[in-house]
Amino acid sequence: MYTPRLKQTYKDDVMPELVKRFEYKNIMQVPRLVKIVVNKGVGEAPTNKKLLEDAITELRAVTGQHPVKVKAKKSVSNFKLRQGMEIGAYVTLRGDRMFEFLDRLVTLALPRVRDFQGIPDRSFDGRGNYSLGIKEQIIFPEIKIDKVDNINGMDVTFVTTAKTDEEALALLKGLGMPFVRREENAA
Repeated sequence: MYTPRLKQTYKDDVMPELVKRFEYKNIMQVPRLVKIVVNKGVGEAPTNKKLLEDAITELRAVTGQHPVKVKAKKSVSNFKLRQGMEIGAYVTLRGDRMFEFLDRLVTLALPRVRDFQGIPDRSFDGRGNYSLGIKEQIIFPEIKIDKVDNINGMDVTFVTTAKTDEEALALLKGLGMPFVRREENAA
C-alpha cells in the first residue's frame, strides 16, 4: 500500500523529534496536521460568473478534489452584493490528499514564487493554526499559464492539533515548510 512521503516522514522523523523537544508523556499529545483548507475568493463573481467557474477549475486542478462554492452571508450595497450570491470556493483536504498537496506546495509551488526567500512565521492564530496567502495561482505547475485570464491568489490554512504556536511551528518546519524569521519592524 502506498503511503505519501510526508506522512512517512511525520511518523519516522517529526513525531520522535517533537516528543524529545516538548517532552510529551503520551504519543497522543504529539501535534499532528488535521486538515488543509484551500480558499479562493472571487470578488467579481456576482458580475462575472466565468471567474467563479475558472476559480473552481483551478482549485480542482491544484488539489485534486471538487471545491465547494461559498455564498455571501450578508448583503453589502457598496459592493453590489446580495445575501446568497456565490463569491468564492474552497476545498478541505484530509489524509493522504492533504500530505500530497503539502508535498507539492513545499517542493514545487513555493520555490516558483519570484524572489522567494521563505514564508513568514508570524501568521499563526494563537491556537496552533497557520494561514498562508498565495498572491499568484500560477505558481502551481498544474495550472497552465496560457489558459489563465487573470492572475489572483488563494489562501491556504493549515489546521493542527497543536496547543501553542511554537508547537505548530515545529510541526510544520518538520514537515518541510520553509519558514523564515521576519523582523518585527520590517516593512
